[in-house]
Amino acid sequence: MRRLAILTSQAFSMPNFRGPLIKALVARGVEVLALAPDYDAATRQAVTGLGAQPIDFSLQRAGLRAARDALDLLGLARLLRRLRPDATLGYFIKPVIYGSLASRLAGVPRRFSMIEGLGYVFARGPERDSVGRRLLRGVVSRLYRAALALNEKVFFLNPDDLAEFQAEGLVQRERAVLLDGIGVDLAHYACAPPQTSPVTFLLAARLLVEKGVREYAEAARRVRARYPEVRFVLAGGLDENPGSLGREEIQAWVAEGTLQWTGHVADIRPLMRQASVFVLPSYYREGLPRSTQEAMAMGRPVITSEAAGCRQTVEPGRNGYRVPVRDPSALAAAMIRFIEQPASVAEMGRESRRIAEQRFDVHKANARILGAMGL
Repeated sequence: MRRLAILTSQAFSMPNFRGPLIKALVARGVEVLALAPDYDAATRQAVTGLGAQPIDFSLQRAGLRAARDALDLLGLARLLRRLRPDATLGYFIKPVIYGSLASRLAGVPRRFSMIEGLGYVFARGPERDSVGRRLLRGVVSRLYRAALALNEKVFFLNPDDLAEFQAEGLVQRERAVLLDGIGVDLAHYACAPPQTSPVTFLLAARLLVEKGVREYAEAARRVRARYPEVRFVLAGGLDENPGSLGREEIQAWVAEGTLQWTGHVADIRPLMRQASVFVLPSYYREGLPRSTQEAMAMGRPVITSEAAGCRQTVEPGRNGYRVPVRDPSALAAAMIRFIEQPASVAEMGRESRRIAEQRFDVHKANARILGAMGL
């Protein structure tokens, strides 16, 4: 493999999620082409700094629009035919599906994909599983089945996603590689003493309903009724995903004093240093949340949900607590345990760092990926 095209639907994720992998590939003499639809000057410079070549292509990140998506797929195939990579690696739903199909059309000999969680389409529940979403899930499942059959290897971040794809016949087991998350750079996310005066909770995520943001706000409201000095920080930008929260709802929480909203943050480390506990009450069908791995690497205990992907990050009572999905009462109770037992913040934070060192070293994760690629 001399030339690899990595495909994503969000350019910022290329240096943030794939940075160490790109460096490892370049160090092995692989020319890396980094394809994304939404480069800005800063992201383009960051990717170039990694030794990769940033390349623009057309792709709408959210929604399925048959005519537009078909044109984008054909355009991507033409681009890949011109670039002539030896292999492609796609991650996120559309780059996996359309990237695999376009690579086949373009005659790219080797194809790889990474399932970064199942996301909005596969989130289930009595209030969320509408007829429209079930139909969309059916369409996406058929597309996945066709696309993944063209892949040499498909990387999964948690066993729940792999089990579901196998049960639905979307991937053959011999093509699947199970990773324990994508990992983080443990030196970059260095351990730091937690802030406990006042106790500060942090949720950093895309502002989607299914990330548990409303549950976080409601739990914050309940906790502050008893402990008004406690801080609740929300970091994340508004999203074009159909499940996104609106600005007005978030600003209402800010106006009533429930939480502080920072908006999108390019570097989470300063906020993490100011935090006591990281919170992710998601039911979004995460892969294995990168944000939680970053928090654990920096020595923060975690409160998360029992949802797939999330539950794999917390050993209850060791490095945090797990709570049922969509349960602000249980979430508030877990928060109060940290408030009333502040020594546990540092104790569980140390355990988070130990777990991160054992399981979430990005260089170990990348070694597994490169090994599966024959590198």
